[in-house]
Formats: sequence, C-alpha cells, structure tokens
Amino acid sequence: MEIKEKFEQKYKCKINYISLKDSFAILNRLRLEGKNNTADIVIGLDQNLMKLAEKTGLFMKHDVDIKKINLPILWNNPIFMPFEYGCITFIYDKNKLKTPPKSLKDLVENKKIGNIIYENPRTSSLGFSFVYWIKKIYAHDSINVWKKLSKKTITITRTWSDAYVLFLKGEADLVLSYTTSPIYHIMKENKKNYVACIFPEGHVLKVSVVAQLKNSKNLQLAKKFMNFVLTPDFQEFIPKKNWMYPIIQKKLPKSYKEIIFPKNILNLDEILIEKNRLKWIKEWQEAINN
Repeated sequence: MEIKEKFEQKYKCKINYISLKDSFAILNRLRLEGKNNTADIVIGLDQNLMKLAEKTGLFMKHDVDIKKINLPILWNNPIFMPFEYGCITFIYDKNKLKTPPKSLKDLVENKKIGNIIYENPRTSSLGFSFVYWIKKIYAHDSINVWKKLSKKTITITRTWSDAYVLFLKGEADLVLSYTTSPIYHIMKENKKNYVACIFPEGHVLKVSVVAQLKNSKNLQLAKKFMNFVLTPDFQEFIPKKNWMYPIIQKKLPKSYKEIIFPKNILNLDEILIEKNRLKWIKEWQEAINN
C-alpha cells in the first residue's frame, strides 16, 4: 500500500491530495488563498522557503516529539518538521563525460569541463540552493563565478523536472540535482552510468518539511498525520519513491551503497537566506546577463 492508503486504513478517513509542481508553487498558492485555503497539511517546503511561509501567518506549531529524527544537522524549528533530506550536486553520465569536475572550483574554472543545466533561483528552491552554495563558497567573488558559469550554461529552467528531462535527452553534460538522483536509475532502470559529483568544498543539505495549517477543519487528523510522518509506514517510501534519505534511522535499500554521502555538509541558514534572498538573486541575474 501507498502512504495515502496506509493512513486512510489506519484512521478510517479519506486523504485528498492537491499536487502542485514544486515548492514555489505551494508557497504562491498559500499566499494567494490566505486564510481561505482549505488544506490541513502542507508537504514539500524546505529551508529556502520556511521563513517566507512562516510570514504568511497560516501555520501553527506542531506537538510531535522529534527526538528520534536522524538528521546530519541540528533541527529546532517548532513549526516545520523534516520528513526527508538530500544534498545538492551535479549529475553526469560517465559514459559520455569522461573527465567530470573533481571540485566546485574545477566546475567553475576548468574550461574543458562540460556544459551545465541548472534551475532558475527565482522559480526553483533547488536553483536558489545553488545560489546559496556559490555564495557560501565564494562569498564576495560570487559575481565573477556566475559570469564564468554562464559561459558553460546551456539553459536555466523553471523547475528540476524540466532540467533533468533536458539532461537525459543529452542537452548538457551536467545537471543540478541531488546526490541521490543516481538511485532512481539504479533501482528503476538497472543503470549505473549516472554519477553524482562529490566536491571537497562541501554540499548544501536540503531538508523537505511538513507543517500544519492553523485553519485546518480536521485538526486532530492533521496532528495524527504529523506523527504518522515519523513512522516506518511513511518513511519507508522516502528512499524507494522519493529517492532521498529518510529522517528516522532505517536500513536503506542496497542500492544506496552505490552512492556517496558527502562528508562536508553545508547547512541552509534560513535567517541568512531571508536577509539576503533578493540581493543574491539580483547579483546572479546581473552577472549572467552581462
């Protein structure tokens, strides 16, 4: 059974999904509908958008005991609860790209390294994570880095799925995605040619979260769902269907032994992001347009 069916069977209820394209679409819909929103639970935001989501005033604190969560970073947000995590990186096909970048510096500086596709930071949380990554590593030199990267950028897409489809079609040598992305190809297609770059500078850790809405008309069921998220019935689907890491200690599928989890983790600082979001995006936009 899927997550939906398991929860419905356990609590004798019916879950209605409203699926949107990405986390930005979720946030925009919440802003548009405000208190008229009929949802009980929101799934799929992350550190990049938590402060913006919190400012809507639509969310409430949860009462879930999160002591058992297993994250590489400390988590103390009282509203948004993690349900999965992964590190961002570039993916390449080793059958096509024989000399992949060995570091982020190599990706930026080496003119012989292949071309890239990545997601727009104005419309994609993954894309903004890339902006954060560059800013974290290069700080005041980030504008020059974007100018260098623009020379090897094939296209900048609205969403992750748009970028990955183009990559699989052979439009670029590398695509911005997650270190776990090769797992999909291993488990679903029995292909081991897609590889995640692991850079010594470190990789940004992206945590997906779930939260309750204040105006929920099914408050008790919403609370039960929040607790359900931390159970094996929910978490077992994360590595098998979302191709990410679960946030409770659990034996992973054997395929996960084929990939490397980065030793150096860079945490997305939500306060720093909120303070500098518009400035960083403006820098990126000006750099790639010049």
